[in-house]
Amino acid sequence: MSNEAPVEMTAAEKKAVTPEKRINDILLGPLERPALQWMARRMPQWVSSDTMTSLGVVASVLIFVAYVMVGRGEIQRNPWIWVASLGFVLNWMGDSLDGTLARRRQRPTKFGAFLDSVLDRVSEAAILLGIAWWYLHLEQPNMVGAFLAYVAIVGSTMVSYTRARGEGLGISSKVGFLTRVERCLVLIVGLVFNLVIPALWILAVGTTVT
Repeated sequence: MSNEAPVEMTAAEKKAVTPEKRINDILLGPLERPALQWMARRMPQWVSSDTMTSLGVVASVLIFVAYVMVGRGEIQRNPWIWVASLGFVLNWMGDSLDGTLARRRQRPTKFGAFLDSVLDRVSEAAILLGIAWWYLHLEQPNMVGAFLAYVAIVGSTMVSYTRARGEGLGISSKVGFLTRVERCLVLIVGLVFNLVIPALWILAVGTTVT
């Protein structure tokens, strides 16, 4: 019988043999998780996670175009604002459901997760850029609104970068209260109730704090 002491595995080795579990710890996680699982169970087989990722990107372009089409008009009673709101819903579905669908069908890949993260940043930047464009092209340009949209773009990007950088260094960065789902919800409420400037203030300050 050997008297050798058991060899302790390193943290990297433990991670390699332990299945990774996705933890959805966002503020609206308790509401979002059941909804995503319900939709994933009923999604046709021909709809893949890549399809949902593409849907999210197309929806962000739709939102950008909607803001451009608003042009010099007012935000109230403008049908393109409802198009933008629809785009937000489709963007949420594509962004949130792609990962859930891949994990449920046991087809997640590192490249897919990387591509999803990159496209999420591009999508969010396109949405906020559309809002900034709209404020700059009013009959009386609103520089405050455009500046807040710019700060929100920087803040949203930094939230993702900080979390990714922290995880790369082995530091838990799953903190804060204004993740992507909450940011989309804030913008939708701001659009529907004509409170875009307050919504941008929340995004600009909230993403910086997060």
